[in-house]
Amino acid sequence: MDMATALRDLGVTDDVLTQEEKDQLDRDGFLPLEGILAPEEVAELNKRLAELTAAEGDRAGLEVHQEKGTDRLADLVNKDPIFEVCFSHPRVLAAMRHVLGEFRLSSLNSRAALPGEGHQGLHADFGHPVQPGEYEVCNSIWLLDDFTPENGATRVVPGSHRRGTMPADEMPDPAAAHPDQIQLTAPAGTVVIFNSHLWHGGTQNHTGKPRRALHSYFARRHLPQQLDQQKYIRLETYKRLTPAQHFILDVTT
Repeated sequence: MDMATALRDLGVTDDVLTQEEKDQLDRDGFLPLEGILAPEEVAELNKRLAELTAAEGDRAGLEVHQEKGTDRLADLVNKDPIFEVCFSHPRVLAAMRHVLGEFRLSSLNSRAALPGEGHQGLHADFGHPVQPGEYEVCNSIWLLDDFTPENGATRVVPGSHRRGTMPADEMPDPAAAHPDQIQLTAPAGTVVIFNSHLWHGGTQNHTGKPRRALHSYFARRHLPQQLDQQKYIRLETYKRLTPAQHFILDVTT
């Protein structure tokens, strides 16, 4: 199995993304893909995440990260077949190929910003700046609620992935507002692809309900995974998945 074969088997063809979509991703560093999930799929995902959050309690998210003011879950690859779409959808994988070339899943997590919480400083998901085109990591946010200005929609600085700097290099306080930032507002069921070198961060949820999302995070194949998929893969998960999905996760028997 190789990258081209895996992507072909998962339905990724050259026309899965339009040239305009690729250009937007290159220019702005993010690309909203609306309607990836139907309303009933969003409802089922939210139901399953609520069940897992209740079952895991204080241990929720420990495999990767816990964050004050949020509900987090990790290692979702192993926790229900319902999450397979997050590392198998052709349009998402086509975007990852466009940004990264050869890649693998780094982690599949969920994050729900709780009421009154969720604000983050602007940051990039890589330890140092890279030159434009030499990108190492790329993320996708699966919106499980409408993202609005009120409920903590992610903020980004368009084009900042091409600056070759980090937020702290230019800002006295990365937690403050940036003059060029915008919020990624979109309806539930949208997947927002964003180059993880883009400056971004959660904002405060001013509503009375959690603002829920999944994150399927990808990296070039030479990088360590955020969650070691080979270490964590369960036998029943491995048997359920296809060889192409094994390649995307980079797992073997």
